[in-house]
Amino acid sequence: MTSHLTPDAPADLPRTLGALRASGHEMRTVKDELRDNLVAKLRSGEDPFPGVVGIEDTVRPQLERALLAGHDLVLLGERGQGKTRLLRTLVGLLDEWTPVIEGSELHEHPYEPVTVWARRQVAEHGDSTVVGWLHRSERYRDKLATPDTSVGDLIGDVDPVKVAEGRTLGDPETVHYGLVPRTNRGIFAINELPDLAERIQVSLLNVLEERDIQVRGYALRLPLDLMLVASANPEDYTNRGRIITPLKDRFGAEIRTHYPLRLADEIDLVRQEADLRALVPLHLLEIVARFTRAVRESPAVDSRSGVSARFAVAAAESLAASALRRSAITGEASAVARVGDLPAVVPTLRGKVEFEVSEEGREDDVLQHLMKRAIAETFRGRLGGVDLSALISRFDEGATIEVGDLVTSEEVLRRLGPLEGLGRIVTALEGDDGASAESPGVVASCVETALEGLYLTRRISKDEVPGGGRSVYGGA
Repeated sequence: MTSHLTPDAPADLPRTLGALRASGHEMRTVKDELRDNLVAKLRSGEDPFPGVVGIEDTVRPQLERALLAGHDLVLLGERGQGKTRLLRTLVGLLDEWTPVIEGSELHEHPYEPVTVWARRQVAEHGDSTVVGWLHRSERYRDKLATPDTSVGDLIGDVDPVKVAEGRTLGDPETVHYGLVPRTNRGIFAINELPDLAERIQVSLLNVLEERDIQVRGYALRLPLDLMLVASANPEDYTNRGRIITPLKDRFGAEIRTHYPLRLADEIDLVRQEADLRALVPLHLLEIVARFTRAVRESPAVDSRSGVSARFAVAAAESLAASALRRSAITGEASAVARVGDLPAVVPTLRGKVEFEVSEEGREDDVLQHLMKRAIAETFRGRLGGVDLSALISRFDEGATIEVGDLVTSEEVLRRLGPLEGLGRIVTALEGDDGASAESPGVVASCVETALEGLYLTRRISKDEVPGGGRSVYGGA
């Protein structure tokens, strides 16, 4: 993965072929680098795939075995399971700096030049051949497989400009190399491999087995040093295409990915990935995570297409945006999301879900129902053992509390008034964070979640205020 912030190579690295040899540098293949560096990380207890949540006991061991075996691999799973993210972490297992012949299009190692140009450089200059240094961030490239991808894009083609300059068609230096050879001595990833036309997939057979390329019948023998990885959605095998059998056979490992198996992993993923512009309390992140899992498991949703982790991330970000909007309009001191922000967020997520045909026209109703279920489950899980009798008694005495997307936290707490056991409610929902107990926004958020939970479990009433956007708990 090329970075625009690639660091400068250290000044003390050898700059000529002779100096490189004198330094004792030994050449290693890409797969040797990956293997050796993975072993070092495993021995030190360091996470070799940082930022990928919920794969510790499932995908990670399989991926580690594939890398240690030196296998090219395919990650197979539904959308939004972190396949691309996982593949991009592999670059962290490469050496930080590797030597190349300065000016080489294919990042050739000074010890083993493979192109006519590079061999000529070494033959002419010998130990004075200029050596450059390539950062590992520049040794990863990926390509989204699309139906219009050509063999020229991936492997290469004749460069008409070079032919026009006077070179003959038989001259190998008339070839313009594609993405795969240009990733020589690195990792090349193909995302959504089944979308690649079958005739184009055939061009990768030699790369995977013989490690060389052929361009329009040229007698080129370019022994490439690279690792080829790919991702695929199982549904693509029937919807848009398939991985041809000879190509599948050449991949050493096929690894199934999955969505987070544990609720805690789902929450951690949202916290890690979401760019929250306002405070979203922990219990609301749990509601979002439960909602996402409920949508995945719903019979109304097409399970073959999956429900991406981006669904939960977008929900959390929209929650934060709703809180920020309330703060901007009302002048509220702090922007904190509340459970009342959820109904307005749900319809915006509809485009991220593929529903069964039988549910046409009911999509919003299905999502709103699943959201209510997620709220009720979180309420039972966190407040099921908390004494809420004081709160319920307040409504038995005729109290009412109005909430809405433009009702401030201070107004919610003013309506509530002093309440015995309020601290226990906040602690049950947010943990022992002292700052939460002192934040009016967080306290109001916890109160509103408790009220919504009591309503959903039919212990207090709730009425919608005409005109939308506001509701009243309690009353006749």
